[in-house]
Formats: sequence, structure tokens, C-alpha cells
Amino acid sequence: MNIALIYKLFLDNSTVFTDSRKINGKGIFFALRGEKFNGNEFAKNALRDGATYCIVDDEKIANNRNIIYVKNTLTTLQELATYHRNKLSIPIIGITGSNGKTTSKELIYQILKSEICCYATKGNLNNHIGVPLSILEINSNHEIAIIEMGANHLKEISFLCKISKPTYGIITNIGSAHLEGFKNLAGVIKTKNELYEYVEKNNGTLFVNNEDTLLMKLSQKIQRITYGKNGLTKGKLIENEKELKIQFKNQIIKSQLIGDYQFYNIMLAISIGEFFNINLENTKKAIKNYLPTNNRSEIIKTKQNTLILDAYNANPSSMKAMINSFSKKKYKNKLCILGDMLELGTHSFNEHHKILKLINKLNIKAIFVGKEFLNVNQNAFENRSSLEDFLKNNPIRNHTILLKGSRSISLEKLTKYL
Repeated sequence: MNIALIYKLFLDNSTVFTDSRKINGKGIFFALRGEKFNGNEFAKNALRDGATYCIVDDEKIANNRNIIYVKNTLTTLQELATYHRNKLSIPIIGITGSNGKTTSKELIYQILKSEICCYATKGNLNNHIGVPLSILEINSNHEIAIIEMGANHLKEISFLCKISKPTYGIITNIGSAHLEGFKNLAGVIKTKNELYEYVEKNNGTLFVNNEDTLLMKLSQKIQRITYGKNGLTKGKLIENEKELKIQFKNQIIKSQLIGDYQFYNIMLAISIGEFFNINLENTKKAIKNYLPTNNRSEIIKTKQNTLILDAYNANPSSMKAMINSFSKKKYKNKLCILGDMLELGTHSFNEHHKILKLINKLNIKAIFVGKEFLNVNQNAFENRSSLEDFLKNNPIRNHTILLKGSRSISLEKLTKYL
């Protein structure tokens, strides 16, 4: 069946499922394959649970008029999203970056949706599966969309741009992330810059941090709007102790975000609000009310300590930014619990050693968790479980504790011991 016919089915059954356990009504189930699963095996269960159609790439299973065989289910999902995107005429903001893209996306979304029907990528569905699923959620009611794009290898952003076709582009920053896939920082730069190249080729507009020398250089020949301490949209960070306060157009904008580096995420969101003519009062309210969740700079007060939980993910640049910001705070009894930064390949030893040196330079007490940190510090705990055992017998009290590490370290599970 060709993609135009599948699109007709999609229009009548506009919910797309890739997890048969989450089917809750009519829609199309795409039987994707992975290293440890084969969605084709669940096609009949999907129909039983309410899916209207199943798209499979195992011909033996396509023995039902509602089970449609294609050569490659993932490719068909991506082609369907591209076909749908071609039918849309709304502006789409594409956002990528080594750090801050999800927080920035959420801030922008909160501002835009105050006056415009806006769609934004849910969670971090930002890869070769998540971007197509996000595009397919955009409907005729939406007036604008924000699509987050992540990457861990060369050409990935270019591929995602061909599906999402952004009319506006944002790179929050470029740092040492996913070096295992990119090989080196030059590979990260080349891949992130694919968004700028796509926007330039299609006569779009960029939003660029005026203080980021690299991004200013990469975007110098492209139509752009700059933001930051200087630029077209400029503000001033006037407080960063209990809460962030930014001065913009003689107004004070307050935020619940933690870290002076968040200034640029907020200024980016303000810049986009200004560009799309959002009333400044609505922008102020949206920024003030935004509270990070999902282990991203969350403040948690336990009976014993105050925790700053930033354990959704970590790479060298985000780790350094958070530690430096934490060091400037006037908290009493500061402590860092830092987990491994993964996907760094041959750069792992040096990058973890740099974090150790930074902690020593700033004279902050720290506990390290994971095999990568154990390679550079013999006092590190090999895994989270061993630290949990230690904390049970050696409770920590009356501290302000920063927890930051890669997703698989799951430092958030330490909260019940702190």
C-alpha cells in the first residue's frame, strides 16, 4: 500500500501507537522492531485492544484486512510523517542543542500557548521515532509547532529536518555530548549546524544567542534574531540567589529555574514571544509559572535536606555549567552527588577527570557514582546501589545537595535516602 493510501487511513484514525500496551481506542499501530523486541508479534493483540489498523513488516502476519504489510515499518512511519508535514502550512520551530533544549522548548511553549494554539514535542520524543510521532500529532487546530530534535551521530539532524521541515531554527548551544557517536567536538558542531543549513536553504529565520561566539559565527550569513545580554532582544540578569530575576524592557521577569545559565534559555523564550507578538504580561506570567519536572532542576525538600535534582541527563558541558552555578549559591553545607556522564567513548576518562579537577578547584564536597568516575577517583562508589547502602548507615542531614548524572545512573532513586 502506498503512502497516500496509508495517509487516508491516518486521517480517519489519527492516533498513532508504537506500544501495543498503550492502545486505548481506535488508531494505527506501527509494529516497530528493536534490539530486544519485535512489534510484529503484538499486531493481533493491538487489533484486539482497539487499534483499527496495524502496519507490519512481517508478511506472514498480514493475514487480516486490517493488518497492512510494508517493507519497513519505521521507514513507513517516517514517510507518513513527512507526507503529513507537507500538508501543513503552519510555522514550525525546530530546536536542538547539547544542553537546555527541552527546558527552552517548554518555556517557549508556555509563552506561545498563552495566545496561540501551539503544539510542542512531548517529553523528549526527539529522535528518528519521536520526531515523526510528534509531527503526526499536529492537527488542523494548531497554529504553530515546536519540534525538538536530538542527535547522537552525524547527519541525524539533517534527516530530522527533512521530516519536520522547520521554518525557524534554534541551537541552544554546542558542547561535548554523545562524543562516542560523534567522535569529537567537530562532529557535534557539524551535526548541530545541519539545522542552520536547512533553515538557510529554505529561507527561514534563526534565533541565536548573541554571546555564543560559535553560534554567531555559524549563523552570520543567515537571517537571524539575536538575544542575550546584548542583541535584538536583550535583558539583564539582576538576581540569581533564591530565584532568577531578569530585567527586560524596564520590567522584572521572575523564574523558578535554578542556575545563572538559565538566563539564556529564558531570553530565548522572551525573544520568540516578542517575535510572535505575545503580550509581555503573558510572557512574564508564563515564565514565572513554569516549574521544571521530570528530574530537570527540581527542588525537593526532604525531612533532612534540600535537594536540587538535575538527574535527567548529563554531559561535560551541562555538568560544568550546573556545578559552577551551584558553587556561586550561598547555600550552607553544599554537597554534590555526581553520576557518570555516558556516551563519551575514548574521551570519557579525560572528561570525568576534568569534573574532578573542577570540584577540587571550587572546593565543594562531592560524592561520585559510577564506573567512569571510579576510573579517576578511587573513592567513588561503583554504582548507585553501593551508595544507597552507604547512606542507610551514614545518613546526610542539613545539606543542600545537587544530584546530577546520566539517565541510566538514576540518581533520583537516592532521594528516599536523603
